[in-house]
Amino acid sequence: MQEKESITAVNQGLSLPLMEAFYTLQGEGYHKGSAAYFIRIGGCDVGCHWCDVKESWNASLHPPTEIETIVSGVKKHSNTVVVTGGEPLMWPMDPLTDALREEGIQIHIETSGAYPLSGTWDWFCLSPKKNKLPTAEAYARADELKMIVYNKDDLRFAEEQAAKVGQECKLFLQPEWSKRERVMPLLVDYVLNNPKWKVSLQTHKYLNIP
Repeated sequence: MQEKESITAVNQGLSLPLMEAFYTLQGEGYHKGSAAYFIRIGGCDVGCHWCDVKESWNASLHPPTEIETIVSGVKKHSNTVVVTGGEPLMWPMDPLTDALREEGIQIHIETSGAYPLSGTWDWFCLSPKKNKLPTAEAYARADELKMIVYNKDDLRFAEEQAAKVGQECKLFLQPEWSKRERVMPLLVDYVLNNPKWKVSLQTHKYLNIP
């Protein structure tokens, strides 16, 4: 595919800057412990200082991959796919989710919600960031709110965000990995006093899997 055609395909969502794709256990949040095929899409300008996949930020480093190729990889491994990033909603997601839905695949997304909503999702995990807040439609769509806690002020921010999602949305507080030993006692006390929340751990890191 010529460069101009490739750029057009990405802008239309017919190709996506695929950083990596792999089959593993979901490590975080509501579906932790479940098998799923992960698609990590390159490109993100939210810029979390504690992000553990900063190499995903620059979309130009990741080759445009046709969605047919991506879907083929999913079909070989799992009937559940998790689309993550980077920030996947930087790109039009409808072509990808339409193709996955035709194959009867359950489609989950992990997103900051900072970009316009596209695609059709069976599970919508919203993880808001202070420096680029979610859109109103992302709050309304969220099935799961996953708040990363780096310091005590993040608990205040978490409550602000929880007030904006629906009543049925599942609420999780997750320690930022590098600060987990300091943050975990804080989270335990907080959830005991605020049982609408649950603690999420990055169990894949403890298990040493992707």
